[in-house]
Amino acid sequence: MKRFSDKFILADKMEWEELGGGVSRKFLGYDNQIMMVQVKFEAGALGSPHAHFHTQSTYCAAGKFEFTVGGEKQIVKAGDGIYMEPNVLHSAVCLEAGILIDVFSPVREDFLEGGEVSYFGNK
Repeated sequence: MKRFSDKFILADKMEWEELGGGVSRKFLGYDNQIMMVQVKFEAGALGSPHAHFHTQSTYCAAGKFEFTVGGEKQIVKAGDGIYMEPNVLHSAVCLEAGILIDVFSPVREDFLEGGEVSYFGNK
C-alpha cells in the first residue's frame, strides 16, 4: 500500500502528539521510503534504549542531549547530527529542553498505525 503525507506540512498549524514522559512529536513528511519527525523533549525526558531495522539520522535543532549509540556516549547540542545504523541499540537523555528532527528509512509504519512508542519517555 502506498502511503504519503501532504506535500506541505505547516508545523505551526499542527498539534503536538503527546507520547508521555515529557516527549511529544509531529510528523513532518513521509512516504513508503522515508519519514521525518519533529520530537520535542522536556529537560530530563528519556529516549529509552531501543533498536529497530530502520536507518535513522537525527538533527539536534535545539537543546542539549546525551546520546548513546552502540555503546558510545556523546553530548550533542543544536546543530549536531547523529547517525544510527539499523538494529543498533541507541538512547538519549535530554539535558536541556530541546527539539530533535528524526529521519527514518523506510517509513516507521508502527508510528503511523498507532503502534507502541514506549522507547520515548520515562517508562
